Amino acid sequence: MTVSFSADDRRYMARALHLAELGLFTTDPNPRVGCVIVNDGGVVGEGWHRRAGAAHAERLALDAAGPRAAGATVYVTLEPCAHHGRTPPCADALIAARVARVVAAIEDPNPLVAGHGVARLRDAGIDAAVGLLQADAEALNPGFLMRMRRQRPYVRCKLAMSLDGRTAMASGESQWITGEQARRDVQRLRARSSAIMTGIDTVLADDPSLNVRLGSTDLRGVDASDDVRQPLRVVLDTRLRMLPRARMLQLAGDTLVVCGQGAPADSEAELREAGADVERLPQIGGRIDLQSVLAMLAARDVIELLVESGSTLAGAMLQAGLVDELIVYQAPHLMGHAARALVDLPGVDAMEQRLGFGFDDVRRVGDDLRLTLRPRRG
Repeated sequence: MTVSFSADDRRYMARALHLAELGLFTTDPNPRVGCVIVNDGGVVGEGWHRRAGAAHAERLALDAAGPRAAGATVYVTLEPCAHHGRTPPCADALIAARVARVVAAIEDPNPLVAGHGVARLRDAGIDAAVGLLQADAEALNPGFLMRMRRQRPYVRCKLAMSLDGRTAMASGESQWITGEQARRDVQRLRARSSAIMTGIDTVLADDPSLNVRLGSTDLRGVDASDDVRQPLRVVLDTRLRMLPRARMLQLAGDTLVVCGQGAPADSEAELREAGADVERLPQIGGRIDLQSVLAMLAARDVIELLVESGSTLAGAMLQAGLVDELIVYQAPHLMGHAARALVDLPGVDAMEQRLGFGFDDVRRVGDDLRLTLRPRRG
């Protein structure tokens, strides 16, 4: 059945999406959700989900509306939940408040909800519809939707290069390819991510921190009194060559080292003593199976994964078809033919073997360009 929505419906849902976006850096691993309650032609309550374990957007909006919620229309960016989790079902709260109509942007793909919330509302005599500004709502929650639908995180691969596609000089020198504003933009990518993944060669060469170095005042929706959430740091290290004195092990936040089944037990013990978690996974062709890595991370509630690595891991992820979004920062300079290439793609020898992408966004960030691309599947 086709549902028609009015201009007012679109306006109020757009407001709900704006509220949901305030949770961009805080709700992980929960979805970003906003809610607006309208009665007699005006907004009587609104709310947005702030963090896992806190009140859902619908609850906050209902609290703000009070008795004015009776007979109102509720605009929410995700189908109201119908199960008991850390909080009671929002569908039941809407029924108890005697709202007249609920408009949701998307159906919740969580098997515990998946249409049950809308069905419960309709069974209670509430007019419920789904699908208003659906694409906008899905773009706000790519990781949550990917994990629920395909049991893996949404993967972004971030790279920086010169005009001639180089990432470092032949000596390995790479600081800094891009300017300060581009590097600050990367910090926001990190802040919204559940985890940041790199390979052991990058750790041994650069000893990176892989942390968020922005304050709460730099991120919308983060209270000044709150610490900025640090993503899980993930290092793929087949033979456990990582040193216990690595910089990231001295910083706030958690580090997970993923190794092969045959990695030395004494190295694992040393890393655990230094504060790292260690996970052993199967190998394919002498390398850790990347599909298994993503499945393991999803089981650990990782919904958005940012890959910040060297050319080998980035190339392997791209060739395996595991990158959902490629973000390339391009600096306006040339580094020469001897400098290191952007990614390693062994076996790509003919034009028909090229990996194809489509531009999703191109914008200037300081003196550099940020290219956002999506793979052309198949």
